[in-house]
Amino acid sequence: MRYFLEFAYLGTQYHGWQRQPNARSVQEVMEERAATLLGTDELNLVAAGRTDAGVHARTMVAHFDWPGDELPQDFLHRYNSFLPEDIAVRGVRRVREEAHARFDAVRRTYEYVLLQEKDPFWLHGAHYVTQPLDFQAMNRAGALMPSYEDFKCFSRAHTDVKTYICRLERAVWEQAEPHRWVFTITADRFLRNMVRAVVGTLLLVGRGQLQPQDVKTIIKSRDRSQAGASVPAKGLYLTEILYPEGIYLDG
Repeated sequence: MRYFLEFAYLGTQYHGWQRQPNARSVQEVMEERAATLLGTDELNLVAAGRTDAGVHARTMVAHFDWPGDELPQDFLHRYNSFLPEDIAVRGVRRVREEAHARFDAVRRTYEYVLLQEKDPFWLHGAHYVTQPLDFQAMNRAGALMPSYEDFKCFSRAHTDVKTYICRLERAVWEQAEPHRWVFTITADRFLRNMVRAVVGTLLLVGRGQLQPQDVKTIIKSRDRSQAGASVPAKGLYLTEILYPEGIYLDG
């Protein structure tokens, strides 16, 4: 039986989601703790995406196959008791046997948290920028992005992707508190390092180093060196993954 597992994690202490040869990852910890819980081989978790080192997930989904009968009713409670405090499983649902957490996802949303005032409570979860920023100009630049599809200029170099096409729905800054702003970006897929590069480019607009219209030239260039530097990973959160109707067997 195949299941989708929904969970969240604080990425500060991990070298991203995916297993690494010489670094601690979220996948490694979750699979090994599941093996301890179940007394079997490691549970193979296939996630909807791979977050980079230090990136967080308020919502992540992974599929796994369960042999034999249905999961125990107390599976989530027991699993959480085996996991460290910075990882929490939230739900598990039965899906079609061919369902795939990564390839069946139709929409993903990330948020980036930025501070304009020093705040110790966001030390590990937000990027602090001291310079004044023009968020209206940043939003004018962000509003231009959904008109394009090829985002190679924001992709990490030497990546193994076959296409740089992403269909953006929105890219907008909103004020959450007087000193805290949140950037929300939604698309069908994202390239490696893409969101952090987008935010870094919009910060150049906010500082007046670029005009909103300059984003068009950067995107058309397909050149990573034309875009802004990547912002720190600690402010980035995966917040939503959407799947098509009918993928779940429980309605």
